Amino acid sequence: MSAELAVVYAALILEDDNVEITADKLQTLVAAAGVEVEPIWFSLYAKALAGQDLKALLLNVGAPGSGPAVAAGGAAAGAAADAPAAEEKVEEKEESDDDMGFGKF
Repeated sequence: MSAELAVVYAALILEDDNVEITADKLQTLVAAAGVEVEPIWFSLYAKALAGQDLKALLLNVGAPGSGPAVAAGGAAAGAAADAPAAEEKVEEKEESDDDMGFGKF
């Protein structure tokens, strides 16, 4: 088992028990599992997961509309419809090979 995976599993165990995720608690769980992990991983994961709701993150992975566009409602849908038109305009302005002198050969 990789070190990162062991720390992630420990974080999921803590979240499932509604226990605050701290570096010390992560380290205790990983040590109890008998997995050797460098100490830096515990503090990195504890900082990254501080204030996050892991249950909500796990339940919404891959869910349609889980991105920020849903929060904006209809305005985001209108902006998304305008995006392809903006991309087409950018492509029209690009120079062709002939304009740069490559067509002479």
